[in-house]
Amino acid sequence: MKLLQVSSALLAASCVSATAIERRQGGSGGGGFEDGQPVSSDGKGAPILGGTNHQVDLQNPDNLGRQSTDSGVVPNLKWSFSDSRTRILKGGWVRESVITDLPSSHDIAGAQQHLTKGSIRELHWHRVAEWGYVYAGSILISGVNEDGQYEVAKLEEGDIWYFPKGAAHTVQGLEEVNEFLLIFDDGNFDAVGTTFNVDDWITHTPKSVLAKNFGLPESVFGSIPTTSPYILEASLDPHNVTGGNGPLRGNASYAYYAKDHPLEKVPGEGGTLRIIDSTTFPVAKTIAATVVTLAPGGLRELHWHPNAEEWLYFHKGEGRATVFIGNAAARTFDFRAGDTGVFPDNSGHYIENTSETEDLVWIEIYKSDRVEDISLTQWLALTPADIVANTLKIPLDVAENLVKEKQLLIKAK
Repeated sequence: MKLLQVSSALLAASCVSATAIERRQGGSGGGGFEDGQPVSSDGKGAPILGGTNHQVDLQNPDNLGRQSTDSGVVPNLKWSFSDSRTRILKGGWVRESVITDLPSSHDIAGAQQHLTKGSIRELHWHRVAEWGYVYAGSILISGVNEDGQYEVAKLEEGDIWYFPKGAAHTVQGLEEVNEFLLIFDDGNFDAVGTTFNVDDWITHTPKSVLAKNFGLPESVFGSIPTTSPYILEASLDPHNVTGGNGPLRGNASYAYYAKDHPLEKVPGEGGTLRIIDSTTFPVAKTIAATVVTLAPGGLRELHWHPNAEEWLYFHKGEGRATVFIGNAAARTFDFRAGDTGVFPDNSGHYIENTSETEDLVWIEIYKSDRVEDISLTQWLALTPADIVANTLKIPLDVAENLVKEKQLLIKAK
């Protein structure tokens, strides 16, 4: 009887173990990368039996070793806004991707911010430049420079703003819901001494000094918030601004309107591309950007950027990228909406849309005044064909017929 009980217990345990393995394999029994398991078709690997987040594994099959060309040690180059702490306030919220989240991003920090109608990102300035992209609703930006020139502008979806280092500014939501991407040209954006809020400063200045500075009674400053609200609720009550040294216009404007700028030519016919740098938005001296839509199955061709790290925000869709950092080190990452990433300075890479039906939309950011890239195919095509053929061990006629024009975004065949 006792032997029967032991046998039954062992059988039950083995069934539980088999069920757990099958569950982690997505119930298919295949146990491959698409089931969230590090098992290749040639028999390498084995199912994960210990603790793991199976949903994360399913979303990141390339972390499980799917690409046999991955090699060496490449640091993590990906962070999801969904993993960031969200700061919720009356009037909106904000969540960041900074160097403490993504240590490989030295040049750029980013944030998503949401404002309800009338709500204001309080008056402030930064030690670094600020760049913003509106992707939902519309906003009012207001800024003042060191010469007493000002700008008040309404921005809608697809429009962009840029406030230089030290420029005084604010942002207000105009629709029921408003949301945008914020970019700063320093990965360590949360460091003390980076952001300065006006009420925070006034609160920590003697009232006698405030009265003397503004020519007003001390009692006027009795209701200043004692803690910085960051975002505050307000009603829309538009007032025109006049005086000073006049409005900022032309090349000095802080606003970029997408409707005024055509898209770039894309020889590879794989999507659309918009470049926003000092050639199209003159005031943006330290942050350059590209807004990309890649068609299903399309490829952002193999290339690198000679002038900066590349920071990325993925807005829609799913894709993957392999990053080559030299010395036989390469790693593939899977990306989806809400992810941010960074490709190290001069590292070789591509981005591929892995969906068969949905566009992949992302924004590339560079700490530079220009967007610059070198195409691998164009480089080889403009190098003596015999050198290319001997180096890569390919037929001479193949080297001679490589495409000499950048394709940028290559459509699926």
